[in-house]
Amino acid sequence: MTAITTTAPRTPALAPRVTPLEGVRQVFSLAWRSLVQIRHNPMELIDLSIQPVMFILLFTYVFGTAISGSPRDYVQFMLAGIIVQNSLFATMTTGFGLNMDLTKGVFDRLRSLPIARSAPLTGRILADTVKQVWSIGLLLGIGVILGFRVHTGPLQVLAAVALLLVFMMAASWLSVLVGVLVSEPDKVQIFGFMVIFPLSFTSNAFVPTDRMPGWLQAWVKVNPVTILADAVRGLLSTGAAGGPILKSLLWAAGLVVVFAPLAVRALRRRV
Repeated sequence: MTAITTTAPRTPALAPRVTPLEGVRQVFSLAWRSLVQIRHNPMELIDLSIQPVMFILLFTYVFGTAISGSPRDYVQFMLAGIIVQNSLFATMTTGFGLNMDLTKGVFDRLRSLPIARSAPLTGRILADTVKQVWSIGLLLGIGVILGFRVHTGPLQVLAAVALLLVFMMAASWLSVLVGVLVSEPDKVQIFGFMVIFPLSFTSNAFVPTDRMPGWLQAWVKVNPVTILADAVRGLLSTGAAGGPILKSLLWAAGLVVVFAPLAVRALRRRV
């Protein structure tokens, strides 16, 4: 009799886990991918550079004399507010880019690769943080040309930039949530205009609180844009910023606690 031997099917080897070091390298690679895309998307360069410059010039020379008596005095007050407003608008690019990757299938292709699951989203947020640094530096430079002067010191300036980045990284989770939920990238931008414009113009970013109607002042004082603008204004000009800094950090923590779990859950359902 001939013995019949059977060979058990070979179990395919599982893909090795991504090490933390590899995950970090993948995050930086995907962040660089997002930054390089600016070359092929001139509109994003306009949002990062031309639009902020246009806003600061218009506000300084159109409203400066009426509100503060001179453009130079007004830019000293207004610069912190316009940096905050521009940074909030910049967070919408996170949701916009994420939605484009989702609708075009790029995100699915990235997730199918042997990379850390969090790398595509983390890389995009990191790239947008670099863009934030560019916009903040550009506005500070234009502000100095227009007459703005820092009355504190280099450490306070760095602290102001760090505070802005922390707050905007927290606010990016709202942008991520919107980017996952909407069907088209343009709807992310529409949401940004509908939320950020009212928040900005009902704060003391551009007009001192005591010059607003009494019924509006109550909201202005608790508006997160007001709180963050006061913190940045204090770090750059007055030096008195302890309370607004603490409140800004509390707002940032609240944004993360509320929107990060919702965004992650929505992203897992979609992909």
